Amino acid sequence: MVLHAVMDALLGALALGDIGRHFPDSDPRFRGARSTDLARTVWSLVTDRGYRLGNLDVVVMAEAPRIAPHVPAMRASLAALFEAAQDQVSVKATTLEGMGFVGRQEGIAAQAVALLLATR
Repeated sequence: MVLHAVMDALLGALALGDIGRHFPDSDPRFRGARSTDLARTVWSLVTDRGYRLGNLDVVVMAEAPRIAPHVPAMRASLAALFEAAQDQVSVKATTLEGMGFVGRQEGIAAQAVALLLATR
């Protein structure tokens, strides 16, 4: 879910649509695909267009489990995947105070914002 939010943010920063456009769930080629493999493909679209990551900000919305113990590893993983320093990547969590499907603990959601910088 986090990687899907990040991929959408990266694609959106370049006005390239969303992951559903690039990896439709109706296409059997993507059934069971690893999110990290899809993220590498998205990252190639970014770098091939002459951009690099400026900053990445991810918010995970969940009542449980607690995300805080996992934040350092998540930041390190995202930074490595997107060729950035860890201080360019923020991962934080929030609860929805009992509101909606997240608040009822029926699921987890994530949002991401990416700043891309031109390399050329």
